[in-house]
Amino acid sequence: MEQNGVLILEDNIIEVNNLEYFFDEIKAVDDISFKVRKGEIFSFLGPNGAGKSTVINILTTLLPMQKGRVTIAGHDLRTEPEKVRESIGIVFQELTLDRDMTVQEILEYHGRLYSMPKTQRQARVDELLSLVELEAKRNVLTRHLSGGMKRRLEIARGLMTRPKVLFMDEPTIGLDPQTRIRIWEYVRDINRQGTTIFLTTHYMDEADQLSDYISIVDHGQIIATGKPWELKNALGQDIIYLETSDNQGASNILEGLDTVRGVRDKSKGIIVMVNVDGTHLLPEIMEKLQKGGIKIRVVNLKKPSMDDVFVHYTGRELRDTGTEKTVVVKPGGR
Repeated sequence: MEQNGVLILEDNIIEVNNLEYFFDEIKAVDDISFKVRKGEIFSFLGPNGAGKSTVINILTTLLPMQKGRVTIAGHDLRTEPEKVRESIGIVFQELTLDRDMTVQEILEYHGRLYSMPKTQRQARVDELLSLVELEAKRNVLTRHLSGGMKRRLEIARGLMTRPKVLFMDEPTIGLDPQTRIRIWEYVRDINRQGTTIFLTTHYMDEADQLSDYISIVDHGQIIATGKPWELKNALGQDIIYLETSDNQGASNILEGLDTVRGVRDKSKGIIVMVNVDGTHLLPEIMEKLQKGGIKIRVVNLKKPSMDDVFVHYTGRELRDTGTEKTVVVKPGGR
């Protein structure tokens, strides 16, 4: 499909090109470009202050476009914001439910806002209450719902108009592990029905388990992008954590090994990313360090996780504001 002389690929439901945004003199979004394919679960991750929320607010029309080009469901965000709003649903991080309305009234009201015909609206309410398992709470005021029930109602409201894209901003924050897993099941069900999911989360296991594709943003720029397994594999086959009598000396020795992809500092020790089976390499590492007069106090071997990926690329834990020196290995984008 061609729009204003620009080719828009049919399988990309979101296209973001050279997006920039300033708050006064501060550049919050710095020439960001990415795409989201139709029908996938796409996670957009970043530490606090990275520019992630600004991007989301632009895509959901809560902030105006300044520079760049964005299309969502074939509609230009700058010239057709109303069409974009008709194509998307939003589950906000903060609960925005009216405490004095019942579960059914919340959904009915949202449908009326979008001028849904009464019969269609009622059928959709019934369908969504069944999906999120709130049929028995139909006539209950939202003030009496548990946190998990409120979140499920928020998801149902976001789906009321059958959006092509559902933006979910921290949908499981503050929920207990069991409820989080249940929300994951809803997200998968929604996605299987054809809705594209644009997800932000502070839980790396959530991004790993749910996402088809992930982009990580920091300092207003996308610094890594790929499928979860690609991002983890970019760190190496295994990760070895070491605490030694001389961490800097250990780093100098290990960085010279062909089987070592990178070494970085972490709290009291070092993280060693290796290209081979760590169980086979570990004896060699221990021998070399011992020959160098370095004592090993703690050793741990594991497969790379999305937490490791996030720390590797941003230099800090997701909820941490500190910095950490990293060795960056970027996988290929798409």
